[in-house]
Amino acid sequence: MGRAAPVLPVLAVVALLAVPVAGPAGDGSASSGTVADAASALLVLFCLVRALRDRTRPLTRTAALVLGLPVFGVSVAAITSYDPASSLPGVARYLQIFVLVPGALLLLIRHRRDFRLVAWSMVVLALVQGLIGVVQYLTGTGASYMGEDVRAVGTFGPTDVMGMATVVSYGMVAAVGLALGAGAEPGPGGGHETPRRQRALALGCAALLFLPLVLSFSRGAWIATVVAVTLQLALSGLRRAARVALVAAALGVVLVGGLGIGSQMVSERVGSITEVTEAPDRSVTDRYTMWAAAAGMWRTDPITGVGLKGFPAHRDSHSSIALSSGSDTAGAGKAFQRQPLLSPHNMYLLILGEQGIVGLLALAGSWTALLVLALRRLPGARRGRTGTDCALVAAGLLIWQLVDFGYADIGGPSTVLTAVVLGLAAWWALDRRAHRREDGDADRVADRGTERRTTAEVGAV
Repeated sequence: MGRAAPVLPVLAVVALLAVPVAGPAGDGSASSGTVADAASALLVLFCLVRALRDRTRPLTRTAALVLGLPVFGVSVAAITSYDPASSLPGVARYLQIFVLVPGALLLLIRHRRDFRLVAWSMVVLALVQGLIGVVQYLTGTGASYMGEDVRAVGTFGPTDVMGMATVVSYGMVAAVGLALGAGAEPGPGGGHETPRRQRALALGCAALLFLPLVLSFSRGAWIATVVAVTLQLALSGLRRAARVALVAAALGVVLVGGLGIGSQMVSERVGSITEVTEAPDRSVTDRYTMWAAAAGMWRTDPITGVGLKGFPAHRDSHSSIALSSGSDTAGAGKAFQRQPLLSPHNMYLLILGEQGIVGLLALAGSWTALLVLALRRLPGARRGRTGTDCALVAAGLLIWQLVDFGYADIGGPSTVLTAVVLGLAAWWALDRRAHRREDGDADRVADRGTERRTTAEVGAV
Protein backbone atom coordinates (compact mmCIF):
# COMPACT_ATOMS: atom_id res chain seq x y z
CA MET A 1 0.00 0.00 0.00
CA GLY A 2 2.96 2.32 0.66
CA ARG A 3 4.06 2.09 -2.95
CA ALA A 4 0.58 3.08 -4.13
CA ALA A 5 0.28 6.05 -1.74
CA PRO A 6 0.79 8.79 -4.39
CA VAL A 7 -2.08 7.48 -6.55
CA LEU A 8 -4.50 6.74 -3.71
CA PRO A 9 -6.31 10.06 -4.29
CA VAL A 10 -6.75 9.05 -7.94
CA LEU A 11 -8.22 5.72 -6.88
CA ALA A 12 -10.57 7.57 -4.52
CA VAL A 13 -11.87 9.72 -7.39
CA VAL A 14 -12.57 6.60 -9.46
CA ALA A 15 -14.19 4.73 -6.56
CA LEU A 16 -16.50 7.62 -5.64
CA LEU A 17 -18.07 7.44 -9.10
CA ALA A 18 -19.92 4.39 -7.80
CA VAL A 19 -21.84 6.60 -5.35
CA PRO A 20 -25.44 7.07 -6.59
CA VAL A 21 -26.02 10.41 -8.25
CA ALA A 22 -28.27 12.93 -6.50
CA GLY A 23 -31.50 14.11 -8.07
CA PRO A 24 -31.63 16.59 -10.94
CA ALA A 25 -31.23 20.28 -10.48
CA GLY A 26 -34.14 22.61 -10.39
CA ASP A 27 -34.02 23.29 -14.10
CA GLY A 28 -34.37 19.65 -14.88
CA SER A 29 -30.79 19.15 -15.91
CA ALA A 30 -28.51 16.70 -14.26
CA SER A 31 -26.78 18.07 -11.21
CA SER A 32 -23.16 18.88 -11.99
CA GLY A 33 -21.41 18.75 -8.61
CA THR A 34 -20.69 15.27 -7.19
CA VAL A 35 -18.50 13.79 -4.49
CA ALA A 36 -16.14 12.60 -7.23
CA ASP A 37 -15.75 16.19 -8.44
CA ALA A 38 -14.96 17.28 -4.89
CA ALA A 39 -12.43 14.46 -4.63
CA SER A 40 -10.80 15.62 -7.87
CA ALA A 41 -10.31 19.06 -6.33
CA LEU A 42 -8.64 17.45 -3.32
CA LEU A 43 -6.53 15.39 -5.73
CA VAL A 44 -5.19 18.57 -7.36
CA LEU A 45 -4.53 20.11 -3.93
CA PHE A 46 -2.75 16.95 -2.78
CA CYS A 47 -0.56 16.99 -5.89
CA LEU A 48 0.32 20.66 -5.35
CA VAL A 49 1.28 20.13 -1.69
CA ARG A 50 3.31 17.04 -2.55
CA ALA A 51 5.13 18.84 -5.37
CA LEU A 52 6.02 21.76 -3.10
CA ARG A 53 7.12 19.47 -0.26
CA ASP A 54 9.21 17.14 -2.40
CA ARG A 55 10.37 19.93 -4.72
CA THR A 56 9.29 17.82 -7.66
CA ARG A 57 10.81 18.81 -10.97
CA PRO A 58 8.50 21.00 -13.07
CA LEU A 59 6.83 19.76 -16.22
CA THR A 60 8.96 19.49 -19.30
CA ARG A 61 8.53 22.14 -21.97
CA THR A 62 6.58 19.73 -24.14
CA ALA A 63 4.26 18.75 -21.29
CA ALA A 64 3.70 22.39 -20.30
CA LEU A 65 2.88 23.30 -23.89
CA VAL A 66 0.49 20.40 -24.49
CA LEU A 67 -1.38 20.85 -21.21
CA GLY A 68 -1.24 24.64 -21.43
CA LEU A 69 -2.91 24.96 -24.81
CA PRO A 70 -6.45 24.54 -23.39
CA VAL A 71 -5.73 27.29 -20.85
CA PHE A 72 -5.09 29.73 -23.68
CA GLY A 73 -8.26 28.83 -25.60
CA VAL A 74 -10.51 28.87 -22.52
CA SER A 75 -9.08 32.18 -21.29
CA VAL A 76 -9.63 33.91 -24.63
CA ALA A 77 -13.21 32.63 -24.81
CA ALA A 78 -13.97 33.80 -21.27
CA ILE A 79 -12.51 37.28 -21.82
CA THR A 80 -14.39 37.84 -25.09
CA SER A 81 -17.67 36.28 -23.88
CA TYR A 82 -20.94 38.20 -24.18
CA ASP A 83 -21.46 37.45 -20.48
CA PRO A 84 -18.08 36.96 -18.75
CA ALA A 85 -19.65 36.34 -15.34
CA SER A 86 -21.71 33.40 -16.57
CA SER A 87 -18.59 31.98 -18.25
CA LEU A 88 -16.65 31.57 -15.00
CA PRO A 89 -18.16 28.16 -14.09
CA GLY A 90 -17.24 26.98 -17.58
CA VAL A 91 -13.65 28.14 -17.08
CA ALA A 92 -13.40 26.12 -13.86
CA ARG A 93 -14.92 23.03 -15.50
CA TYR A 94 -12.66 23.11 -18.56
CA LEU A 95 -9.54 23.64 -16.46
CA GLN A 96 -10.55 20.82 -14.12
CA ILE A 97 -11.12 18.28 -16.90
CA PHE A 98 -8.45 19.20 -19.44
CA VAL A 99 -5.63 20.75 -17.40
CA LEU A 100 -5.58 20.36 -13.61
CA VAL A 101 -6.59 16.72 -13.08
CA PRO A 102 -4.56 15.40 -16.07
CA GLY A 103 -1.58 17.44 -14.86
CA ALA A 104 -1.97 16.01 -11.35
CA LEU A 105 -1.90 12.45 -12.70
CA LEU A 106 1.14 13.29 -14.80
CA LEU A 107 3.00 14.30 -11.64
CA LEU A 108 1.66 11.64 -9.25
CA ILE A 109 2.11 8.51 -11.38
CA ARG A 110 5.71 7.38 -10.94
CA HIS A 111 5.89 3.88 -12.41
CA ARG A 112 4.00 1.67 -14.80
CA ARG A 113 2.63 -0.25 -11.83
CA ASP A 114 0.91 2.98 -10.70
CA PHE A 115 -0.53 3.34 -14.20
CA ARG A 116 -1.80 -0.24 -14.15
CA LEU A 117 -3.34 0.25 -10.72
CA VAL A 118 -5.38 3.21 -11.96
CA ALA A 119 -6.36 1.31 -15.12
CA TRP A 120 -7.52 -1.68 -13.08
CA SER A 121 -9.54 0.60 -10.80
CA MET A 122 -11.42 1.79 -13.89
CA VAL A 123 -12.09 -1.83 -14.86
CA VAL A 124 -13.45 -2.59 -11.38
CA LEU A 125 -15.70 0.49 -11.47
CA ALA A 126 -16.98 -0.58 -14.89
CA LEU A 127 -17.79 -4.08 -13.56
CA VAL A 128 -19.73 -2.61 -10.63
CA GLN A 129 -21.70 -0.21 -12.80
CA GLY A 130 -22.21 -2.87 -15.46
CA LEU A 131 -23.57 -5.38 -12.93
CA ILE A 132 -26.06 -2.81 -11.68
CA GLY A 133 -27.05 -2.06 -15.27
CA VAL A 134 -27.66 -5.71 -16.16
CA VAL A 135 -29.81 -6.13 -13.06
CA GLN A 136 -31.77 -3.02 -14.09
CA TYR A 137 -32.47 -4.54 -17.51
CA LEU A 138 -33.47 -7.96 -16.16
CA THR A 139 -35.74 -6.55 -13.44
CA GLY A 140 -37.23 -3.68 -15.44
CA THR A 141 -35.85 -1.03 -13.08
CA GLY A 142 -33.67 0.86 -15.53
CA ALA A 143 -34.28 4.10 -17.40
CA SER A 144 -37.21 4.35 -19.78
CA TYR A 145 -36.48 3.19 -23.33
CA MET A 146 -39.12 2.57 -26.00
CA GLY A 147 -41.82 2.58 -23.33
CA GLU A 148 -40.07 0.08 -21.04
CA ASP A 149 -37.80 0.67 -18.03
CA VAL A 150 -34.99 -1.49 -19.39
CA ARG A 151 -32.13 0.87 -20.25
CA ALA A 152 -29.02 0.11 -18.18
CA VAL A 153 -27.80 3.32 -16.53
CA GLY A 154 -26.08 2.07 -13.37
CA THR A 155 -26.06 4.55 -10.49
CA PHE A 156 -26.15 7.57 -12.81
CA GLY A 157 -29.93 7.70 -13.22
CA PRO A 158 -32.12 8.55 -16.22
CA THR A 159 -30.84 12.14 -16.49
CA ASP A 160 -27.35 10.87 -17.43
CA VAL A 161 -27.99 7.86 -19.64
CA MET A 162 -24.47 8.14 -21.09
CA GLY A 163 -22.81 7.83 -17.68
CA MET A 164 -22.78 4.06 -17.32
CA ALA A 165 -22.07 3.57 -21.02
CA THR A 166 -19.00 5.80 -20.72
CA VAL A 167 -17.68 4.06 -17.59
CA VAL A 168 -18.25 0.58 -19.03
CA SER A 169 -16.58 1.57 -22.31
CA TYR A 170 -13.54 2.91 -20.47
CA GLY A 171 -13.33 -0.32 -18.51
CA MET A 172 -13.59 -2.50 -21.60
CA VAL A 173 -10.96 -0.54 -23.53
CA ALA A 174 -8.63 -0.58 -20.51
CA ALA A 175 -9.14 -4.34 -20.05
CA VAL A 176 -8.44 -5.03 -23.72
CA GLY A 177 -5.24 -2.99 -23.57
CA LEU A 178 -4.06 -4.76 -20.40
CA ALA A 179 -4.78 -8.13 -22.01
CA LEU A 180 -3.12 -7.43 -25.36
CA GLY A 181 0.03 -6.00 -23.81
CA ALA A 182 0.47 -8.60 -21.07
CA GLY A 183 3.32 -11.06 -21.42
CA ALA A 184 5.61 -8.64 -23.25
CA GLU A 185 7.41 -7.40 -20.13
CA PRO A 186 9.52 -9.46 -17.68
CA GLY A 187 7.99 -10.07 -14.28
CA PRO A 188 9.68 -9.79 -10.89
CA GLY A 189 11.48 -13.11 -11.31
CA GLY A 190 12.62 -12.47 -14.84
CA GLY A 191 9.76 -14.49 -16.33
CA HIS A 192 6.30 -13.63 -17.61
CA GLU A 193 4.02 -15.25 -15.00
CA THR A 194 2.39 -12.12 -13.61
CA PRO A 195 1.65 -10.46 -16.98
CA ARG A 196 0.16 -13.68 -18.32
CA ARG A 197 -2.17 -13.95 -15.34
CA GLN A 198 -3.06 -10.33 -16.07
CA ARG A 199 -3.99 -11.31 -19.62
CA ALA A 200 -6.46 -13.99 -18.55
CA LEU A 201 -8.07 -11.77 -15.93
CA ALA A 202 -8.30 -8.77 -18.26
CA LEU A 203 -9.84 -10.83 -21.07
CA GLY A 204 -12.45 -12.16 -18.65
CA CYS A 205 -13.31 -8.64 -17.52
CA ALA A 206 -13.62 -7.39 -21.10
CA ALA A 207 -16.00 -10.26 -21.91
CA LEU A 208 -18.15 -9.49 -18.86
CA LEU A 209 -18.39 -5.83 -19.84
CA PHE A 210 -19.72 -6.61 -23.30
CA LEU A 211 -23.30 -7.24 -22.13
CA PRO A 212 -23.82 -4.06 -20.06
CA LEU A 213 -22.36 -2.01 -22.90
CA VAL A 214 -24.96 -3.49 -25.25
CA LEU A 215 -27.77 -2.91 -22.76
CA SER A 216 -26.83 0.75 -22.38
CA PHE A 217 -28.36 1.29 -25.87
CA SER A 218 -25.80 4.07 -26.40
CA ARG A 219 -24.97 4.33 -30.10
CA GLY A 220 -22.08 6.73 -29.57
CA ALA A 221 -20.44 4.46 -26.98
CA TRP A 222 -20.84 1.44 -29.28
CA ILE A 223 -19.19 3.20 -32.20
CA ALA A 224 -16.32 4.60 -30.11
CA THR A 225 -15.65 1.22 -28.46
CA VAL A 226 -15.58 -0.66 -31.76
CA VAL A 227 -13.14 1.88 -33.23
CA ALA A 228 -10.88 1.94 -30.15
CA VAL A 229 -10.72 -1.83 -29.66
CA THR A 230 -10.18 -2.42 -33.39
CA LEU A 231 -7.24 -0.02 -33.42
CA GLN A 232 -5.84 -1.57 -30.24
CA LEU A 233 -5.93 -4.97 -31.91
CA ALA A 234 -4.29 -3.61 -35.06
CA LEU A 235 -1.54 -1.94 -33.03
CA SER A 236 -0.84 -5.18 -31.15
CA GLY A 237 -0.59 -7.32 -34.32
CA LEU A 238 -2.86 -8.10 -37.25
CA ARG A 239 -2.87 -11.87 -36.68
CA ARG A 240 -3.98 -11.46 -33.09
CA ALA A 241 -6.55 -8.89 -34.23
CA ALA A 242 -8.17 -11.42 -36.55
CA ARG A 243 -8.40 -14.09 -33.82
CA VAL A 244 -9.87 -11.74 -31.23
CA ALA A 245 -12.35 -10.32 -33.75
CA LEU A 246 -13.70 -13.82 -34.40
CA VAL A 247 -14.07 -14.48 -30.66
CA ALA A 248 -15.84 -11.14 -30.13
CA ALA A 249 -18.21 -11.82 -33.01
CA ALA A 250 -19.02 -15.25 -31.60
CA LEU A 251 -19.67 -13.72 -28.16
CA GLY A 252 -22.01 -11.17 -29.67
CA VAL A 253 -23.94 -13.83 -31.57
CA VAL A 254 -24.35 -15.96 -28.42
CA LEU A 255 -25.44 -13.12 -26.12
CA VAL A 256 -27.66 -11.15 -28.48
CA GLY A 257 -28.64 -13.69 -31.12
CA GLY A 258 -28.58 -17.02 -29.30
CA LEU A 259 -29.84 -15.94 -25.89
CA GLY A 260 -32.01 -13.16 -27.30
CA ILE A 261 -30.83 -10.60 -24.75
CA GLY A 262 -32.29 -7.33 -25.99
CA SER A 263 -31.98 -8.56 -29.56
CA GLN A 264 -34.96 -6.65 -30.99
CA MET A 265 -34.15 -3.38 -29.22
CA VAL A 266 -30.46 -3.68 -30.06
CA SER A 267 -31.15 -4.36 -33.74
CA GLU A 268 -33.49 -1.37 -33.92
CA ARG A 269 -30.93 0.82 -32.16
CA VAL A 270 -28.17 -0.28 -34.53
CA GLY A 271 -30.42 0.34 -37.51
CA SER A 272 -31.20 3.87 -36.29
CA ILE A 273 -27.52 4.80 -36.66
CA THR A 274 -27.92 4.93 -40.44
CA GLU A 275 -31.44 6.43 -40.42
CA VAL A 276 -30.32 10.05 -40.55
CA THR A 277 -32.21 11.45 -43.52
CA GLU A 278 -34.98 8.95 -44.25
CA ALA A 279 -36.67 8.21 -40.91
CA PRO A 280 -34.63 9.54 -38.01
CA ASP A 281 -35.98 9.21 -34.47
CA ARG A 282 -36.60 12.25 -32.29
CA SER A 283 -33.20 12.06 -30.56
CA VAL A 284 -31.39 12.03 -33.89
CA THR A 285 -33.44 14.99 -35.16
CA ASP A 286 -32.72 16.98 -32.01
CA ARG A 287 -29.04 16.12 -32.17
CA TYR A 288 -28.57 17.29 -35.75
CA THR A 289 -30.65 20.41 -35.12
CA MET A 290 -28.41 21.32 -32.19
CA TRP A 291 -25.31 20.62 -34.30
CA ALA A 292 -26.63 23.10 -36.84
CA ALA A 293 -27.26 25.61 -34.04
CA ALA A 294 -23.67 25.30 -32.79
CA ALA A 295 -22.38 25.79 -36.34
CA GLY A 296 -24.58 28.87 -36.64
CA MET A 297 -23.06 30.34 -33.47
CA TRP A 298 -19.61 29.81 -34.93
CA ARG A 299 -20.55 31.58 -38.15
CA THR A 300 -21.76 34.52 -36.05
CA ASP A 301 -18.52 34.71 -34.00
CA PRO A 302 -15.96 32.59 -35.86
CA ILE A 303 -12.83 33.62 -33.94
CA THR A 304 -13.77 33.42 -30.26
CA GLY A 305 -17.36 32.08 -30.28
CA VAL A 306 -20.29 33.21 -28.14
CA GLY A 307 -18.52 32.46 -24.86
CA LEU A 308 -18.31 29.58 -22.41
CA LYS A 309 -21.70 28.36 -21.19
CA GLY A 310 -23.26 30.43 -23.98
CA PHE A 311 -24.88 27.62 -25.96
CA PRO A 312 -28.21 27.52 -24.03
CA ALA A 313 -28.69 31.30 -24.31
CA HIS A 314 -28.02 31.37 -28.07
CA ARG A 315 -29.53 28.00 -28.99
CA ASP A 316 -33.06 29.09 -29.92
CA SER A 317 -31.92 31.98 -32.10
CA HIS A 318 -29.87 29.57 -34.22
CA SER A 319 -32.24 26.56 -34.22
CA SER A 320 -34.96 25.52 -36.60
CA ILE A 321 -38.49 24.57 -35.54
CA ALA A 322 -37.48 20.91 -35.74
CA LEU A 323 -35.86 21.17 -32.28
CA SER A 324 -38.07 19.82 -29.49
CA SER A 325 -38.41 21.48 -26.11
CA GLY A 326 -36.45 18.74 -24.35
CA SER A 327 -35.96 15.03 -23.96
CA ASP A 328 -38.18 12.74 -21.88
CA THR A 329 -36.56 11.02 -18.91
CA ALA A 330 -38.10 8.49 -16.54
CA GLY A 331 -37.39 5.23 -14.79
CA ALA A 332 -34.51 4.09 -12.55
CA GLY A 333 -36.41 5.35 -9.51
CA LYS A 334 -37.22 8.78 -11.00
CA ALA A 335 -40.55 10.22 -12.09
CA PHE A 336 -41.20 11.43 -15.64
CA GLN A 337 -39.75 14.84 -16.46
CA ARG A 338 -38.59 16.92 -19.41
CA GLN A 339 -34.85 17.47 -19.51
CA PRO A 340 -33.76 20.65 -21.34
CA LEU A 341 -31.30 20.37 -24.22
CA LEU A 342 -28.38 22.47 -22.99
CA SER A 343 -25.57 21.27 -25.27
CA PRO A 344 -25.20 20.00 -28.86
CA HIS A 345 -23.90 16.57 -27.79
CA ASN A 346 -20.80 17.05 -29.93
CA MET A 347 -17.71 18.30 -28.13
CA TYR A 348 -16.04 19.70 -31.23
CA LEU A 349 -19.10 21.71 -32.24
CA LEU A 350 -19.67 22.84 -28.65
CA ILE A 351 -16.12 24.23 -28.53
CA LEU A 352 -16.47 25.74 -31.99
CA GLY A 353 -19.73 27.49 -31.08
CA GLU A 354 -18.68 28.70 -27.63
CA GLN A 355 -14.92 29.26 -28.11
CA GLY A 356 -14.57 29.72 -31.85
CA ILE A 357 -11.69 28.55 -33.99
CA VAL A 358 -9.16 29.71 -31.35
CA GLY A 359 -10.62 27.43 -28.71
CA LEU A 360 -11.01 24.47 -31.07
CA LEU A 361 -7.41 24.71 -32.26
CA ALA A 362 -6.17 24.95 -28.69
CA LEU A 363 -8.15 22.03 -27.24
CA ALA A 364 -8.11 19.75 -30.28
CA GLY A 365 -4.43 20.59 -30.78
CA SER A 366 -3.66 19.43 -27.25
CA TRP A 367 -5.55 16.15 -27.73
CA THR A 368 -3.93 15.51 -31.12
CA ALA A 369 -0.48 16.10 -29.67
CA LEU A 370 -1.19 13.59 -26.89
CA LEU A 371 -2.35 10.99 -29.42
CA VAL A 372 0.62 11.48 -31.74
CA LEU A 373 3.15 11.30 -28.90
CA ALA A 374 1.46 8.24 -27.39
CA LEU A 375 1.44 6.38 -30.70
CA ARG A 376 5.06 7.36 -31.44
CA ARG A 377 6.17 5.69 -28.22
CA LEU A 378 4.31 2.43 -28.87
CA PRO A 379 6.88 0.83 -31.26
CA GLY A 380 9.67 1.52 -28.78
CA ALA A 381 7.67 -0.09 -26.00
CA ARG A 382 7.10 -3.22 -28.10
CA ARG A 383 10.78 -3.48 -29.07
CA GLY A 384 12.04 -2.84 -25.56
CA ARG A 385 9.35 -5.00 -23.90
CA THR A 386 8.59 -2.16 -21.49
CA GLY A 387 4.97 -1.29 -20.87
CA THR A 388 3.20 -2.40 -24.04
CA ASP A 389 0.02 -2.85 -22.02
CA CYS A 390 0.25 0.72 -20.72
CA ALA A 391 0.78 1.97 -24.27
CA LEU A 392 -2.28 0.15 -25.58
CA VAL A 393 -4.43 1.30 -22.65
CA ALA A 394 -3.39 4.94 -23.09
CA ALA A 395 -3.83 4.92 -26.87
CA GLY A 396 -7.12 3.02 -26.72
CA LEU A 397 -8.69 5.28 -24.11
CA LEU A 398 -7.61 8.43 -25.94
CA ILE A 399 -8.90 7.14 -29.28
CA TRP A 400 -12.20 6.19 -27.64
CA GLN A 401 -12.55 9.66 -26.18
CA LEU A 402 -11.77 11.48 -29.41
CA VAL A 403 -14.30 9.37 -31.33
CA ASP A 404 -16.97 9.68 -28.64
CA PHE A 405 -16.56 13.47 -28.61
CA GLY A 406 -18.27 13.34 -32.01
CA TYR A 407 -21.46 12.14 -30.25
CA ALA A 408 -21.13 13.59 -26.74
CA ASP A 409 -19.60 16.43 -24.78
CA ILE A 410 -18.50 17.08 -21.21
CA GLY A 411 -21.27 17.18 -18.64
CA GLY A 412 -22.62 14.84 -16.01
CA PRO A 413 -20.97 12.93 -13.16
CA SER A 414 -18.87 10.66 -15.39
CA THR A 415 -16.99 13.65 -16.85
CA VAL A 416 -14.40 13.57 -14.05
CA LEU A 417 -13.37 10.12 -15.32
CA THR A 418 -12.59 11.75 -18.67
CA ALA A 419 -9.99 13.83 -16.84
CA VAL A 420 -8.46 10.64 -15.42
CA VAL A 421 -8.33 9.14 -18.93
CA LEU A 422 -6.55 12.22 -20.26
CA GLY A 423 -4.16 12.04 -17.31
CA LEU A 424 -3.21 8.44 -18.12
CA ALA A 425 -2.68 9.35 -21.76
CA ALA A 426 -0.60 12.38 -20.76
CA TRP A 427 1.65 10.30 -18.50
CA TRP A 428 2.38 7.74 -21.19
CA ALA A 429 2.87 10.36 -23.91
CA LEU A 430 4.87 12.95 -21.95
CA ASP A 431 6.66 11.35 -18.99
CA ARG A 432 10.06 9.74 -19.54
CA ARG A 433 9.51 7.43 -16.57
CA ALA A 434 6.89 5.57 -18.59
CA HIS A 435 9.62 3.99 -20.73
CA ARG A 436 12.28 3.18 -18.15
CA ARG A 437 12.82 -0.22 -16.64
CA GLU A 438 10.82 -0.95 -13.52
CA ASP A 439 12.74 -0.51 -10.28
CA GLY A 440 13.09 -4.23 -9.77
CA ASP A 441 14.42 -4.77 -13.29
CA ALA A 442 16.88 -1.89 -12.95
CA ASP A 443 18.14 -3.27 -9.62
CA ARG A 444 18.72 -6.71 -11.13
CA VAL A 445 20.63 -5.20 -14.04
CA ALA A 446 22.77 -3.18 -11.62
CA ASP A 447 23.42 -6.27 -9.47
CA ARG A 448 24.51 -8.31 -12.49
CA GLY A 449 26.83 -5.49 -13.53
CA THR A 450 28.36 -5.36 -10.04
CA GLU A 451 28.87 -9.14 -10.06
CA ARG A 452 30.68 -8.98 -13.41
CA ARG A 453 32.96 -6.18 -12.21
CA THR A 454 33.74 -8.06 -8.99
CA THR A 455 34.60 -11.24 -10.90
CA ALA A 456 36.86 -9.35 -13.26
CA GLU A 457 38.68 -7.70 -10.36
CA VAL A 458 39.20 -11.05 -8.61
CA GLY A 459 40.56 -12.57 -11.83
CA ALA A 460 42.95 -9.67 -12.27
CA VAL A 461 44.32 -10.16 -8.75
